[in-house]
Amino acid sequence: MTMSNTGGRRRPPTIHDVAREAGVSRGTVSRVLNGGHYVSPTAQEAVNAAIRKTGYVVNRHARSLITGRSDSIGFLLTEPQERFFEDPNFNVLLRGCTQALAAHDIPLLLMLAGTDDERRRITRYITAGHVDGVLLVSSHSADPVAKELHEAGVPLVQCGKPMGPGTKVSYVAADDRDGARDMVRHLLTLGRRRIGVVTGPLDSPGGVDRLAGYKEVLAESGIEIDERLIASGDYSRASGEAGAEKLLAQAPDMDAVFVASDLMAQGVLAALERAGRRVPHDIAVGGFDDSAAALAARPQLTTVRQPYDRISAEMVRVLLAQIGGEDPAAVILPTELVKREST
Repeated sequence: MTMSNTGGRRRPPTIHDVAREAGVSRGTVSRVLNGGHYVSPTAQEAVNAAIRKTGYVVNRHARSLITGRSDSIGFLLTEPQERFFEDPNFNVLLRGCTQALAAHDIPLLLMLAGTDDERRRITRYITAGHVDGVLLVSSHSADPVAKELHEAGVPLVQCGKPMGPGTKVSYVAADDRDGARDMVRHLLTLGRRRIGVVTGPLDSPGGVDRLAGYKEVLAESGIEIDERLIASGDYSRASGEAGAEKLLAQAPDMDAVFVASDLMAQGVLAALERAGRRVPHDIAVGGFDDSAAALAARPQLTTVRQPYDRISAEMVRVLLAQIGGEDPAAVILPTELVKREST
């Protein structure tokens, strides 16, 4: 802190104090604060050292008036609020994105929009310039928010592949199809042949790709696709429970089930226990995500690990690059089979 001329009261350090301490111009300090473009490594280190020594803190409001930026990012979840609290994946993504942005001293604003009215209000808020870009998490292709924000010129990165032709939105996704293939191959190696599936929403890329991977491996193995072994879910625990009940009624000889999310797999386990089916002795169960739900399940779930830390970091990296003027980008990350007690 710097002494003022009024009664010895300390005043906050200014950009001029930083420039004087670093021995550079005010313009050089400003360029460092706005990304370090056209600044030599020596000058940048001098400015950063001066910032630490003086205790200078950026006045975000003043800078936003100059740059036209808010210096904040939105994390937009277009799902009902109860899903945010039920599904542990959303919290993992939120925490990862928050940590990745903290390295850039950028705050993250959580926005929940589970209804049409909420989506309209939040879309108006975003397009008014209150955030510099959006990290979008949505399960359904019918969600219009991505298209509206993209058309409004808002920098945007979606978690998961967009659906539909000609989509130019940046996205980061796990390889859902390959992860599903790994799981079904694993179940086949255990000698299981009547393998059911509880899918994710089939208007979502994850739901479509995980079902496609299931069907591909069965076909490669010469096993005919039996529609009685397919039930749809929406990634909720309740839909997993309902899906398992449907499969047991339609295909009582089922000896394994691939479930498209760990949370749904918890519901499947509950339904199997009620029906007196032992896991994995009678029916092997495989999940997807490797979320906290997989470890909380009894027995603990064999599952497909999505690399959420990398997904979060890549979403932030791609969004900041887009805000900086780069073109949209797509990133697909590999999954990993994790074997536990349920298979």
